[in-house]
Amino acid sequence: MNGLVPAGGTPLLIDGRLVAGGMGTFATINPATEEVLGEAANASAEDLDAAIGAARTAFDTTDWSRDHAFRAHCLRQLRDAMRENIEDLRAITIAEAGAPVMLTSGPQLEGPVGDLSFAADLAENYSWRTDLGDAKQMGIASHRVLRREAVGVVGAITPWNFPHQINLAKLGPALAAGNTVVLKPAPDTPWCAAALASLIVEHTDIPAGVLNIVTSDDHELGARLVADPRVDMITFTGSTRTGRSVMVGASATLKRTFLELGGKSAAIVLDDADIGAAVGYTAFSVAVHAGQGCALTTRMLVPRAAYDEAVSLAARTLGSIRAGDPTDPGTVCGPLISARQRERVERYVDIARAEGGRIVVGGGRPAGRECGYFVEPTLIADVPNTATVAQEEIFGPVLVVVPHDGDADAVRLANESPYGLSGAVWGTDAERIEQVVSGVRTGTLSVNGGLWYHADAPFGGYKQSGIGREMGVAGFEEYLETKLIATPA
Repeated sequence: MNGLVPAGGTPLLIDGRLVAGGMGTFATINPATEEVLGEAANASAEDLDAAIGAARTAFDTTDWSRDHAFRAHCLRQLRDAMRENIEDLRAITIAEAGAPVMLTSGPQLEGPVGDLSFAADLAENYSWRTDLGDAKQMGIASHRVLRREAVGVVGAITPWNFPHQINLAKLGPALAAGNTVVLKPAPDTPWCAAALASLIVEHTDIPAGVLNIVTSDDHELGARLVADPRVDMITFTGSTRTGRSVMVGASATLKRTFLELGGKSAAIVLDDADIGAAVGYTAFSVAVHAGQGCALTTRMLVPRAAYDEAVSLAARTLGSIRAGDPTDPGTVCGPLISARQRERVERYVDIARAEGGRIVVGGGRPAGRECGYFVEPTLIADVPNTATVAQEEIFGPVLVVVPHDGDADAVRLANESPYGLSGAVWGTDAERIEQVVSGVRTGTLSVNGGLWYHADAPFGGYKQSGIGREMGVAGFEEYLETKLIATPA
């Protein structure tokens, strides 16, 4: 396809070498056309074992974890190599992830590449040592120093929806903190991860074994990575259901886990809000990348008196958005990643109908698109907040509208969910907004369209939306251990 994808398919990266997969190759599919793009190396259990062994050796026997300046240098090399090959990476991202080209100038590609600068700067500038001074205990005076050190070997398991953003949000801080890594990306987007392999080997000084990339269509390899006692930490982004399995698998060795999981985030529209702006923004955002974003506000809670108006405005917005070709600069809503995901979304629409919901717009496959995993942007009304489609993550371009009876009721409905990843509040009274923000139990909140995503901003959720934070200093510190050293004063 391009210079980052060899004719025979992408390789694995194990111990500094580009190697074939022990299980041959598997196909990667263009979700907009259903055509086979090409092949990716299919790792065997033996390949994974070798990758973990290489990461363990690199951590235990080299100065990688102690040479902060060198790690910063290597991360900047990777950033620069990705920038120099950005058009090849863009083409892969559009073709393999179905990402609309408009998103590749932001969170689908260029944004996370730039975020490597933040990780590199942290490696150089972080306060690795903190002097706690002297203290006396049981008549003994001691001088105490806190030291922050890398956790060790990190297993990173990533999904397909924003592959570069999530891969780099894990690799950047994990490597900057001094860890070595085994990356197991989703089988739906292997090229997005494997494209890094040749850049690392050819354009960076990252030592052999420090970063290993293992692509596979076998989900059991992820479970093996989680359970392996040589791995000190698992960082996982994906569904809450799989996150529970990760916790169980990691418990045998009590390894650290970072989990960024599902969401069913609510956009709360207060009765003094600009309802046109609030509804239009929310409805538009749920169609971006076909709704395949865990932090999207897919529930909209509106004042009961404005319910009909809100449904009408949302229908107008969603009805104007066409699911289309991701290579078209005007496309907002591209395809879903797979036939399996499309069937999942369609099943939820059927459930909504069965539970008495009204499909106001959408709900089917767009006319004239016989190929590709497309679903129309969909609006569901007249269901309670307890309905299946208002409680479970659909991961498609589907918005559910639910009425509320005032600020306190809106907060109650927003929190009436097993998730707590994100949310939004729309209004004009600052004091009321602050009360609502304080009451909503989520990790991030947007007020009147404010954007919280940035390299220095920690992201993560409450409740079943995860454990820990990704990005920012807090995300960097997920990959560190704390060591306390005391010497005679």
